[in-house]
Amino acid sequence: MKFRFFLLFVLFAAAHGATDPTDAAALRSLMSQWQNTPQNWGLNDPCDAPWDGVSCTNSRVTMLFLTTMGLKGTLSGDISQLTQLQLLDLSSNSGLGGPLPPGLGNLKQLNTLTVAGCSFIGNIPQELGNLANLTFLALNSNKFTGRIPASLGQLSKLYWLDIGDNQLSGPIPVSSSNSPGLDQLLNTKHFHFNKNQLGGTIPESLFSSKMSLIHVLFDSNNFLGPIPTSIGSLPNLQIIQLDRNSLSGPVPGSISNLTSLNVLSLANNQLTGPIPDLSQMRVLNYVDLSNNTFDANPAPSWFTSLESLTTLMAESGGLLGNIPPQMFAFPQMQVVLLGNNAFNGTLDLSKSGSELQTVDFRNNAISGFKSSATYDETLILAGNPVCTTQLANTIYCSLRQEVQQPYSTSLGQCNSTSCPNGESVEPQSCNCAYPYQGLLVFRAPSFRDVSSAATYQELEKSLSTQLNVASNAVYISNPFYNILNYLEVQLKLFPSSGLYFTRLEILKIGLLFNNQTFSPPAKFGPYYFIASAYPFPSGSSGGGSSISSGLIAGIAVGCVILLIVLVLLGFYARRQKKRAERAAERSRPFASWLSHGKDGDGAPQLKGARLFSFDELKKCTNNFSEANEIGSGGYGKVYKGVLPSGEQVAIKKAQQGSMQGGNEFRTEIELLSRVHHKNLVGLVGFCFEQGEQMLVYEYIPNGTLRDSLVGRDGRHLDWPMRLRIALGSARGLAYLHELANPPIIHRDIKSTNILLDENITAKVADFGLSKLVSDSQKGHVSTQVKGTLGYLDPEYYMTQQLTEKSDVYSFGVVMLELITARQPIEKGKYIVREVRMALDGRDTEYYGLRSLMDPRLRTTQNLAGFKRFVELAMKCVEESAASRPTMNELVKEFEQILQNEGIKSNSTSTTTSATEFVNTKGGAHPYNDLLQEKDMNSDAFEYTGGYTFASRIEPK
Repeated sequence: MKFRFFLLFVLFAAAHGATDPTDAAALRSLMSQWQNTPQNWGLNDPCDAPWDGVSCTNSRVTMLFLTTMGLKGTLSGDISQLTQLQLLDLSSNSGLGGPLPPGLGNLKQLNTLTVAGCSFIGNIPQELGNLANLTFLALNSNKFTGRIPASLGQLSKLYWLDIGDNQLSGPIPVSSSNSPGLDQLLNTKHFHFNKNQLGGTIPESLFSSKMSLIHVLFDSNNFLGPIPTSIGSLPNLQIIQLDRNSLSGPVPGSISNLTSLNVLSLANNQLTGPIPDLSQMRVLNYVDLSNNTFDANPAPSWFTSLESLTTLMAESGGLLGNIPPQMFAFPQMQVVLLGNNAFNGTLDLSKSGSELQTVDFRNNAISGFKSSATYDETLILAGNPVCTTQLANTIYCSLRQEVQQPYSTSLGQCNSTSCPNGESVEPQSCNCAYPYQGLLVFRAPSFRDVSSAATYQELEKSLSTQLNVASNAVYISNPFYNILNYLEVQLKLFPSSGLYFTRLEILKIGLLFNNQTFSPPAKFGPYYFIASAYPFPSGSSGGGSSISSGLIAGIAVGCVILLIVLVLLGFYARRQKKRAERAAERSRPFASWLSHGKDGDGAPQLKGARLFSFDELKKCTNNFSEANEIGSGGYGKVYKGVLPSGEQVAIKKAQQGSMQGGNEFRTEIELLSRVHHKNLVGLVGFCFEQGEQMLVYEYIPNGTLRDSLVGRDGRHLDWPMRLRIALGSARGLAYLHELANPPIIHRDIKSTNILLDENITAKVADFGLSKLVSDSQKGHVSTQVKGTLGYLDPEYYMTQQLTEKSDVYSFGVVMLELITARQPIEKGKYIVREVRMALDGRDTEYYGLRSLMDPRLRTTQNLAGFKRFVELAMKCVEESAASRPTMNELVKEFEQILQNEGIKSNSTSTTTSATEFVNTKGGAHPYNDLLQEKDMNSDAFEYTGGYTFASRIEPK
């Protein structure tokens, strides 16, 4: 393995002589099929004046690495002409797709093939089995379908096999008399097959004591039947993830042989029999046995003997009897989740360890509690008898406790530093620059902490050291556990000097991530990196000039002559420009907008919205006085104003440094002025003058849905109100999807973007991220990923293919908020996952969600249509967009629920159709949470080059 890394960098440095004609022709053919190739491609000789991402030895191309370059197109069979190629890395180019060419099998010298995070489709070519020298194969996070080719079993030198995050199906191939199989991969250490549609049983013959496996990641598939006994024969195994399948039968006793195991996750299967004996696993850190059907038994002895544990999860595990207090005293124990069992007696935390952060025993039979003088972290005992006696009305009996603050790299004295759009503040130095940024996803961490400074500073140090960047050039933030229990960490890396990285620097860093040369601290486990497309400066090749010195001299002489001419013309042009600007201001009301044309591409095309002057809005808000301020956030402030006509308005005023780009500001104005529906916020007007961005809405006093769900101003939403809010919001979205011309995808549906008027009528707001769908884009729109953490459609996140079903997913999360009053992510827990785990069809009244519900709903005598509402919400949050309903179908379902229960579908009127068109202004003022700036410290993000689920990167 060390030799491979050494060879990688030796090859990277070697570039001698002119390129072999066949190789040069192949590169130029690839160039003709790709968009966004580096700017020095096509100039001079690929090897002699090396093209960015091309490395040669003895005139032959040996490395082609173009990670995160924004490539678009397909990979043609011409790649097979590069017969001396040893490394091919095209990762994190989401616009690169089509089938993977079978000709790759001709690259006999290839030892590294990485195309993670692209958009390749179709079958994995069986010809890859011909690559006898291949040691590293990463095909994860694409759209591959079909079966795993059995020919991969011929790759005897393979060290890393990652085919996760695709749509592969069928069984795992094993050897037979006439076919190879994956059981022959004796030198492979990593089987990463997670998040596919693989099925059938896991073959008993797949594993053997001769294998070198350390990671078996089979989670989130469709595997059936028993866990093979042979898995216990793997002598070096460190991580087993079999969760989220349909495995059944008892856990094999052979699993106790895995004494090197750090992580064991068997959750969300149909396993039976006794809880497995893990007492011999002396280095085990992380255990999740939740949501199986194990036999009812007291806590096993290893609960009190494995002092290495950091995380113990066995929710709905059939456990009963007394709670052993010793397990809370383990020195590394951080999280104990044992809800929905039958523990009784007293919970004793008097000996809790210093690392303990979360203890959850909801819905047991605990009757007593013994406190600890030192433990003051999260403790959930809701649904236990002790909550009606000793701990009545305490925070411990609430499901909504204080959210743990995730770690972020300290900015030192730089918190107040403001950077131009697209740039970020470098920690400590306070310099602004364009960072290389993205998402680090750890698929099997051996801990559960999201706040420990020591843990994440250790990660920062390893990044700095191994990526060869300064210690203050690493910024990480917002670690959280997603629905799959993967740990996601936001990462920004800053250039050592200047505003930008060069292309060559980006390519080197990409190589270190994509080829797993970067090795994080062991506790973080296997990872992949989701990189954002880097905003290289226009005209920069990043790898040094490839233009000949004679040409440079000629350009210089020409520039001198041109400069003399330009100076003479400059005076005349400036005079003429001033005259034109004065004429424009007199003749066109949008002259001030056009002066910002480089950002906004001209004035918006308005349909009814009014252009306000700065002085008009200043006057109607009493000079933007504090007395008129009704909301504030990272984006700016909102003021109440009264127009000369007497109309009350809400004015959202951006603060300097937090303004949208001209395109997004124009988008919101154009969309709001052209859509008219009673469930959509309408625009009164806007101001784009004197460096100000302001939007003017009709004043609405009841704020956001999120405000009402948390009970601000003492407001309480009963169940019929919540049903009507869901219906109204769905009607507004159905109008956008089906009647707007062209259709519109909102892209940022969340409870803070749903406003309530004086009649509690829902109005969908904030169209700054919305996307028009032209006739040529029917089906989907390829676009940068934008949205809000917790609401983002995972399929959109992986594929960057935006559809109306992306709004449906976000709306499903809002529906779950209406049920629970929780935010989508609290304490690292994702509401979709929590509800999915708790569902119980045998509970005819609450569907198994009583412990998760808003307490104000639990006291309601008749929750009309509750079960159907839950079912619809879960359909909306299906990971596959094809399985979700349309918004119009949801409207019809909501109307039917209300009709069946005799509830009016509107606060003030009778039922209307799903796409009722009303020609009224509508409108609202998005304030408080709506105003949060879309940056790394808020809950919204822009992600421009990745391939998996849930996070945020750029400013809005």
